[in-house]
Amino acid sequence: MHPSDDFLAMPELDHDRFRDVLRPDWGRYSPKGIQLNSFAGRVRPRNVHGFLAMDLTCNAYGIERTQQDVRLDDIEHYYAALQVAGGSTVTQNDRVAKVAAGDIVLVDSARPVTFAADDRHRYGQWFCLQLPRRSLVSHLGFEPQLGSCGRRGTPAGPLLNQLVHDAVDGETSGSAPAAPYLRLAIYDLLGALFAPSDATPVSFHTDRLFARVCSIVKARFTDPDLGPCEVAAEAGISLRYLQKLFTARGSTCGQYISSIRLENAARLLQRRASMKTGQPLGGIAYACGFRDYTHFARGFRRRFGCAPGASRLTASAGRSDSRCRGS
Repeated sequence: MHPSDDFLAMPELDHDRFRDVLRPDWGRYSPKGIQLNSFAGRVRPRNVHGFLAMDLTCNAYGIERTQQDVRLDDIEHYYAALQVAGGSTVTQNDRVAKVAAGDIVLVDSARPVTFAADDRHRYGQWFCLQLPRRSLVSHLGFEPQLGSCGRRGTPAGPLLNQLVHDAVDGETSGSAPAAPYLRLAIYDLLGALFAPSDATPVSFHTDRLFARVCSIVKARFTDPDLGPCEVAAEAGISLRYLQKLFTARGSTCGQYISSIRLENAARLLQRRASMKTGQPLGGIAYACGFRDYTHFARGFRRRFGCAPGASRLTASAGRSDSRCRGS
C-alpha cells in the first residue's frame, strides 16, 4: 500500500479525540514520547470485504497498549498492522519486530503491545485490519505467531497488501458477492505469513479450547443427537477445526463422544452389578446416549473385551477408568 493523500489531508485530532475514536472498536492506546498539547493524529475507519479496518498516523514517538488497558477493554481480536509509510519497532510477547514500509505484523489485542517509531519516521502511517480471533483460528487450524513480521520474501505479503489496497481503493463493502471468498483469501494469506515453524504447535489458547470442547461432550453425552457438528456449533468453531483439534491428539470427536458414553455405561453397569438392581441393560445404553442397543453392545465389547452383562465387567471397567485418569 501507499500513503493516501486524501487521508493525510483529513483534519488532525488532539490526544483525547484520538483515543476516543480508537477506543470503541480497537481499545485503549496511548501516545508516548510527546507532550499531550503537541500531539496530532489521524484515524479513518475502513471496511475491507466485511472486516473492520482503519488508517492511522500520528506525530508521537510511540503508541502503547498496557496490561491495564487490556483488562479494562476485555476485547478479543487479532489485527494485521501493515506499515504503509515510515518504520517502527513492535514489541509483544517478548518478541521484537523491526517493521519497514510494506511489512505486516500480527498483533493480539488481548495482550500489551508497543509501537515505537524510528527516529527518522516520526510520522509513520499504518493500515490495520481487524480479525475476529475465533474465526481466524478456526479457519487456520492453529494459533498464529504474534508480535513478528510475516515471512519476508514470500509471495503472501505482497499479495495481501495488494488485496487490501484494491479493496480500499474501491471502497469494497462486505455485501459484494465475492466478499466471503476474499475474506477466506485474507485468512489463507495470513496463515502463510504467520504459521508456526513447528508443524504441531501447542498453545495455551488451543489447549483451553480443547478443554472446553471436552466439557461440552461430558455435559451433553446423554443426548443421542449429540455429534461432532453439534459440538462444533456449541463451541463456536468450524467442524474442520474441531477435527484438527482431535487429530492432533490422535483421535476424532466421534470416537471421544463414544468413549465418554461407554465409560459412563461401564460405571452404571458396575453399580448395577454391585447393588444387584436388575436395571435393564437397554435402559443403561439409552441413558448414556446410545439409540441402538446392538451398536452399544458391539462398542462395549470392542472397548472392554466383554459383553455388557459379563462377570468380567468390574475389572475391565476399572482398568479403563485407570487408563482414562492417567491420560
